[in-house]
Amino acid sequence: MSNTKCRISNKGFFAGKTVLVMGLGRFGGGVDIAKFAANAGAKVVITDLASADELSDSINQLEEFPEIDYHLGSHVAADFEQADIVIANPAVATDNEFLKIAAQNNKFITSAINIFFELCPAPIIGITGANGKSTTAALTTHILRSAKQITNYQLPITNYEKVWLSGNIGNEPLLALLGEIGLDDLVVLELSSFQAERLAQIKKAPKVAVLTNLTPNHLDRHGTFTNYCAAKENIFKLQQLNESDPAVSIFNAEDKVGTEWFEKYKKDTGRICIKFSVDDVSEEIRGRFALPGRANLSNLAAAIAVARCFGVEDNTIKKCLPEFKPLPHRLELVAEIDGVCWYNDSNATTPESAISAMEAFRQPKIIIAGGYDKNLSFDELGRQIARKAKAAILIGQTADKIASAIEKCSKNQTQIKFADSLTEAVELAADLAEASDVVLLSPGCASYDMFDNFQHRGREFTKLVREISGQL
Repeated sequence: MSNTKCRISNKGFFAGKTVLVMGLGRFGGGVDIAKFAANAGAKVVITDLASADELSDSINQLEEFPEIDYHLGSHVAADFEQADIVIANPAVATDNEFLKIAAQNNKFITSAINIFFELCPAPIIGITGANGKSTTAALTTHILRSAKQITNYQLPITNYEKVWLSGNIGNEPLLALLGEIGLDDLVVLELSSFQAERLAQIKKAPKVAVLTNLTPNHLDRHGTFTNYCAAKENIFKLQQLNESDPAVSIFNAEDKVGTEWFEKYKKDTGRICIKFSVDDVSEEIRGRFALPGRANLSNLAAAIAVARCFGVEDNTIKKCLPEFKPLPHRLELVAEIDGVCWYNDSNATTPESAISAMEAFRQPKIIIAGGYDKNLSFDELGRQIARKAKAAILIGQTADKIASAIEKCSKNQTQIKFADSLTEAVELAADLAEASDVVLLSPGCASYDMFDNFQHRGREFTKLVREISGQL
């Protein structure tokens, strides 16, 4: 939808222009964009459907820019008609009516991820997928950074300086890094389907592209699985590669469409494509890797495949793995209480990720599941809960749907309980749990019906569990 004939060549592109930031967000999703545009000399206007009170935390982060104008509580057509540049938050759909108004008035429409791809001087490793992309991005960064220290900056294929981690993982503001990234650095970006969807506007793609897996997700936004796949596909179809390039496109052969995609790209585009598998991870390396479950082994396999592109050898990988710590809210052990292990897997926002979490443990499992309805099917999750869990405690909008899917299984012996809150769910789990059980918060759903985001849900679960254990 943006005017691709007008390209961003440097930060000065924004100087003197009116930049409309569409979507500040309660958790600062637009703060990085607003700061970048203001520092670039633009007149910044922020528009958001939420009120000033709801956005107070984000607004407070912009106190150093008193010249920013806030148009809150609604979007107004005039803002989109008068701005020179519109920067849309990833949560804003590309067919949004106000973006259409901007396009009809020949305004330049872009996004934070597009700006980054236009201006980043270093090669980008883009990691996307339905599940596992955060852990894969963090693992990739850890291995590449550690390799520089272990090998004293002498790698057999490709040398690089610093390795940066950003994107959808949210640990570092994306655009704030641009002034620090050098030509000889590497950038690892976790990319959501929303961000990948935007890349088609600028015909840019990562130097190295990783697809962890593909299963239905965000159908409330994309409408169909085909549309969701098409958004992810952007990180591959725009790549400029050749056979002598050490960078590669990496596909996971274990997802539902990966093999088909691999053959398509290898045949139709001449891409260099590598399929990765947990079978590629040696027993010696597995023995040094602490994260549980086959899904995490798949994440590790992808990270190893990328590291090998840059000359990192398996012996180096083996040395650095014990130092890797699991990310918060991803099969995170919160406490062991009277022989019961409590795990926070709040980041499991799809049925497939909840299934993977259950598969990580052999012990009897009590799963806390349910949440915001993204129009996904729970049939397989119900079957797997019936097979693998001793009890399911269901919360949120999707509780009835998940219960129905469990009850359809003829051999179902899983206890089903309903809870009106996470507090009640934790209390029920504590009553049901026995020594050697695992209590697993792995909702299989987004959190927006009851919580601000999956981090909020995970923090609340952690707090409740630690209260039980007496740690608070």
